Amino acid sequence: MSGMRALERHSRGPAEQDMVAKYGRLAPEYDARWSFYVEATTRETLARLRLRPTDRVLDVGCGTGALLRRLAESHPAELLTGVDPVPEMLAVARRRLPAEVELREGWAERLPFADEQLDVVVSCNMFHYIQRPVEALREMRRVLRTGGRLVVTDWCDDYLACRVCGWYLRLSGHAEIKVHRQRECLRLLQEAGYRELEVERYRISWLWGLMTATGSP
Repeated sequence: MSGMRALERHSRGPAEQDMVAKYGRLAPEYDARWSFYVEATTRETLARLRLRPTDRVLDVGCGTGALLRRLAESHPAELLTGVDPVPEMLAVARRRLPAEVELREGWAERLPFADEQLDVVVSCNMFHYIQRPVEALREMRRVLRTGGRLVVTDWCDDYLACRVCGWYLRLSGHAEIKVHRQRECLRLLQEAGYRELEVERYRISWLWGLMTATGSP
C-alpha cells in the first residue's frame, strides 16, 4: 500500500458517521464516566512500552489524549502524535496536551502519514471498534520504520465479563463492537505481516480482563 493512498481523503460511511456522532456527544464526559477503565488501560499500556528518547510515537484512536498526556510527562512532546476520527475528542485532547503534541483527524484503516515515519505505534482501548482489523494493522505496519514496534491494548474476549459486555453493547445498538480473543488477536497480527509477536492477557480487576499485543513490522 503506498503512502500516497493513505493520505487521500475518504468519505465516511453511515456506520462511521454514527460512531463519530456518538462519541462527539460523549467527549465532554468520557473520561469522568470511564475513569477507572481509562486509568487502568493507560497504566497497563505504559507498563509495556519501552521508549527510546528519540522515538517518534503515534497513538491511534487517541481520544481525549489520556495516554498522550502520560507519555508527555517523560517523553519529548514534539515526538508525540495522536490520531482520532472524532473532532470533539481531539478538541478535549488539545486542551489538555502540550502544544508540541501533534493531533490529526483520521481513521486507523487509513492513517494520514507516509510510509515508515514512526518508531512506535500504540493503541489503547480502541481496537474493538475497528471494522476491518487486518487492514488497520497493515496500515499501522506501513507507517512503522524498520525496527519499530506496535503495542495494542484492548478488551479480551477470553474473559466472561468482556463477552457479556460485548453482547450487551451489540444488542443495545452498538453493532460496531467486535471484541477479540487472545488467539484471534494473534492470528490477525500474523495475517497483517507482523513478526516477533506476543499477546499477553491479564486482569485489571476481579471481573475485567485485557490483553496487550506487541509486534514488529
